Amino acid sequence: MKRHMFEKELAAILKPNKFKDYAPNGLQVQGVDEILKVVTGVTACQALIDEAVRLNADALLVHHGYFWKGESQVLTGIKYKRISTLIKNGINLFAYHLPLDAHPELGNNAQLVKMLGLIKPQALQSNLPLDESIGVIAELDEPVCVSKMKEIVERALGREVLFEAAGKDMIQTVALCSGGAQGYIEQAIESGADLYLTGEVSEQTIHLAREHGIHFIAAGHHATERYGAKAMAKYIEESLGIEAVFVDIDNPA
Repeated sequence: MKRHMFEKELAAILKPNKFKDYAPNGLQVQGVDEILKVVTGVTACQALIDEAVRLNADALLVHHGYFWKGESQVLTGIKYKRISTLIKNGINLFAYHLPLDAHPELGNNAQLVKMLGLIKPQALQSNLPLDESIGVIAELDEPVCVSKMKEIVERALGREVLFEAAGKDMIQTVALCSGGAQGYIEQAIESGADLYLTGEVSEQTIHLAREHGIHFIAAGHHATERYGAKAMAKYIEESLGIEAVFVDIDNPA
């Protein structure tokens, strides 16, 4: 598929124009015109780029790309090495940040809802439709105890999580937002959720959880955001007919 058609297909499914984001969504670094193989991953770090080179990929699609607001504009050091590797090998870099969090089927949040066995997802940001809300609130089919909920999350994500048990004995409603979204805990509280799950934690998050009586889980920024990129690889292969593979460069944070 030609590069411009591939970007058009991605824009049609992810709808980046609906979001006011912290970095440009779409094509960030131009490569070859014909895309035959795509690698997807969470962050366009050097290790992921090197793997894309090894796999002879024509395009790299990530959640965390480059050119963030407030970032230095000069191409030196690590940034130069990353971008020069892409250019020298003709690899197109596509990045989708908030669109890949919010997509109601392929997004990070939607994938977490599915993996945790949650039902009836709704927008956490009540003034927005589900496909534009950065957070989601959903339900368990049946209430579970605190220890069981921790077990469900750790089994689904394959890692230990920080669990601050600060709410009632049984958990039914779960608000969640992938990545560094600990600030959304106040919206989770307003929504009446029993538990708020995100990737990161700040010092004040724990105090808010305790004082408002809501359970809180920090499950890892990377761990909560790898499943959107994985779902995109499957979508690209099955719906667009382009060979695609998800590469997980593990990150404990």
